[in-house]
Parts: sequence; C-alpha cells; structure tokens
Amino acid sequence: MSILEHSPTTGGSPAGDSPDELVVSVVIPCLNEEGNIEACVTQALEALSTAGISGEVVVADNASEDRSAERAIAAGARVVHEPRRGYGSAYLAGFAAAQGKYIVMGDADLTYDFGEIPRFVAELDAGAELVMGNRMDNIQPGAMPWLHRYVGNPVLSGILNGFFKTGISDAHCGMRALRRDVLPRLDLRTTGMEFASEMVIRAGKEKLRIAEFPIDYHPRGGESKLNTWRDGWRHLRFLLVHSPTHLFVLPGAILSALGLLISLISVSGIEVFGRQWQLHTTVAGSMLMIVGVQVVALGLCAHAYGMYFMGEQDPWFDRMRARFRLEHGLMLGAAITVVGVVTGGVIFGIWINSGFGSLSEERLAILSATTVTIGLQTIFSSFLLSILGLRRVGS
Repeated sequence: MSILEHSPTTGGSPAGDSPDELVVSVVIPCLNEEGNIEACVTQALEALSTAGISGEVVVADNASEDRSAERAIAAGARVVHEPRRGYGSAYLAGFAAAQGKYIVMGDADLTYDFGEIPRFVAELDAGAELVMGNRMDNIQPGAMPWLHRYVGNPVLSGILNGFFKTGISDAHCGMRALRRDVLPRLDLRTTGMEFASEMVIRAGKEKLRIAEFPIDYHPRGGESKLNTWRDGWRHLRFLLVHSPTHLFVLPGAILSALGLLISLISVSGIEVFGRQWQLHTTVAGSMLMIVGVQVVALGLCAHAYGMYFMGEQDPWFDRMRARFRLEHGLMLGAAITVVGVVTGGVIFGIWINSGFGSLSEERLAILSATTVTIGLQTIFSSFLLSILGLRRVGS
C-alpha cells in the first residue's frame, strides 16, 4: 500500500484552492534519484507558476534507499511512498494520489524538460485525451544509446502500431499527459517498464483522442536503471500477449494451411521440385495441421477471455460472435470428424478386399487420424468458447 508523506501548496495554486480546482498534477516516479529530483520538482513548479496553471507535483518514491523523498519534499513536492518496486507500480501510486484534472508524467532523471508542461496542457485543453511526447528527432548527443535509438524503440513502436494502429511515433516516450478522468477506462495494471506500452495500447483500444508533438531528450543525470534486453523483452512480451490475433490466430492459420498443402501433395503423389514426397512428409503435414488448429483455438479463447473478463474491445471478435454460435462449431467439428471416420472406413474396406493381409495405406491412415483429431479439437474448443461466453450471458 502506498503512503502519502507530505502535502504542501504547490505550483500556481493559491493557498486557498481546493483539490477540485487543481488543473495539473505532475507525477514523477522516483527510485534513488537524490541527485536529480530537486531539479525536476523545481523545474515543474516553475513551469506551472510561470504559465499561471494551478497544480501540484506528486513524487512517487519507489522504495528509494537514498534521500530522494526528503529532497523532493524540500523542493515542494507531495511524496507518495510505494514499497513495491517497478515503474508501473510507482505510477499507479502517483495516479491514485493525484488531484489535478490533468496528469503530466515525466521521469526523475533530467532527461525531459518540465518547461514543456504548458504545451501538454494546451493539447489537453484542445480536446486530446492522451498527449505523447516524441523524442526521436530531438535526441541530444549522448542521451540515448545507439541500440535503443535505431533498433529497440523503432522496432517496438513499429510492432505496437502494426498490432494496435495507434499512429504513435515514439510509443515509449516517458513524458506524456492524460486526463485523469480517463484512467478508469484505461484500467492500467502492469507494474514494470511495460506500463508505458500498456497505456498506449489501452488508449488505442479505447479510441482515445491522442495527440503527439516533438520534445527534446537530454542526457540523464546519474546511472540508468534500464536493462536493454530484459525491459525490451518485457515490452515485446506485453505486445504479443495483448494481441491474440498476431500471437495465435495468424500463426495458427498459416501453420494449418501449410500443413494441409503438404499433406495433400504427399497423399496425392504430385511431384514437387522434381520428386514425390513420401510418408515422412505426410507426418510433418499432419503435425502442422494439428498444431495450427490448436493454436487458432487458443487464440479465439484468448479473444473471448479478453472481452468477457478484461473488458477488451474487439470489433473482429464481435463480428465473429454475431455470426457463429456453439452449434456452428459443433457442426463443423462433427463434419470434419465424419470425413476422418469415412476415410478410415475406406482403409478398412481396402483391408477386407485384400483378404485381411498386409496393408500399405500409411499416408491415408495418417490423414484419417489427423482429420478425426482436428474434428474433435473443433468440437471441444467450441464448448470452451461457449463456457467463456457464459460470463457475457450472465452479466
């Protein structure tokens, strides 16, 4: 549980202002930043005062082991103590304590210029619900490692935009602003560095009005706490698990189609690349089909879980749900199973005609077993989707 330590009058807000009259809460997460935090708080308060904006600075101290909290208080900030380590944990505690109509976010390492606060406020006043800074064209010498600048950030921002169509150029910029009343819609939960991605993804899914403008990015004061590979993986993992279509459905569909093509080529005896493909190819095609269908089923269940249990908005799944019901899945699964059983019956008939002697229909037998397996997968996956949908019916 986070703990509020100090609450002075701050910014351009007169001493008599009530919390409801605050326009801006500047929230700064802080972990062992005693060398930088005073300058960040002072800069933010001066920006508010110069622009005549009523506001406060909330420092979310993330179990610092130095004098960060003490120095933040001395500079005029309100300090919230969050013992659970993590970038997201600190911000969640800061958001809970914020009292302003708008929240401006910025790091405690001097990489961002808090003098930009009025520009963020102007965008929010103009109707934006989330405002992002874009560092990529204004990175000062030595401010960002080459790997982050030219590989990590472009790749992760590109994947995020490809999956979620947010149109954000710098999805991991730490200086951003949002309306406090959109926080319930965002329902932010992550505790680590992936919090930055979660906010943008949720904003895109909720169709928030997003604005973006260029800002400067300066060399940090003190030692960086980012871990390139660990934090990069956490961001990528978060992007994948929040896009079941790209993680499950598309790869599964590709595997299934490839497996079917390979199996048909092998069973039919068609020559490809100047040769016929034999039993081992049939086994490989069968494996790809079974795995592919199972992965697609997992993706559909993930979509259903996201919608029914996590409040996700998914137009594609909505359309599919409107067109297809449990009975459709059961009929499809039954039809596929029957095809497999009939194929097995054909093999049995061939065996009878041969006088119950030796049987050399291995590839056809594999195709029969595969078809029955896929049919049963379809039937039971349809039931599972229906079970997940019970929450929708009951809610």
